[in-house]
Amino acid sequence: MRPSVRVLLMLLLMAPLAALAAPGIPAFSSTPGAGGATDYTFSIEALLLLTALTFLPAALLMMTAFTRIVIVLSLLRQAMGTMNAPSNQVVVGLSLFLTFFVMAPVFDKIHETAWKPYSDNQISLIQAADLGAQPLKAFMLKQTRQQDLALFVGLAKIESLEAPEDTPLKVLVPAFIISELKTAFQIGFIVFIPFLIIDMVVASVLMSMGMMMLSPVLVSLPFKIMLFVLADGWNLLIASLVRTFQI
Repeated sequence: MRPSVRVLLMLLLMAPLAALAAPGIPAFSSTPGAGGATDYTFSIEALLLLTALTFLPAALLMMTAFTRIVIVLSLLRQAMGTMNAPSNQVVVGLSLFLTFFVMAPVFDKIHETAWKPYSDNQISLIQAADLGAQPLKAFMLKQTRQQDLALFVGLAKIESLEAPEDTPLKVLVPAFIISELKTAFQIGFIVFIPFLIIDMVVASVLMSMGMMMLSPVLVSLPFKIMLFVLADGWNLLIASLVRTFQI
């Protein structure tokens, strides 16, 4: 397993333990009770923190390459008309591992600048979170369109920013998401074109033969699969999709 993937998994698994061990956030407290018993209580701060950490996987997925990849793969399946082949599990799984591949340089930077110093007790958890957010912000800024960023800067009523790196995450994340959605649908449109041409040709041939009761989608499906396989479609699509990311 690549070090970047291992670091991401360790961050997800160890974040609650590290948060509970951080100074100033006591997890459990005990008080003497009647008859020599001991009463244990769970601090409200730790409970709120653990609740917030449940949103960490969703936040990481929306701040990485996952959105663009999973949408393009889903649109490819619709363009081919294969319904549930590949299945949702395969699409999501492939999207996750492609995300790890694309984000590997970013995760390596997070490991060097945030996780390694934190594991060596050189910085606190808050400092590690701030340092770890910088590579993610740099990645998102490269993928975000200026007009999308300007939209949310205006909506947030931020008068001026000295540098793009000073953009707060509350502004950068939604701007990054809508930029990813636009890019994904643009790629999906290009993916649809060859399959749409096949559907039109098959529909025209069936109408000219008077076979209007036969579904053109049913007839064109094997031709679309054959075209995709002969053109080495998976290789072309994945290679082109990965190259769209500016790392």
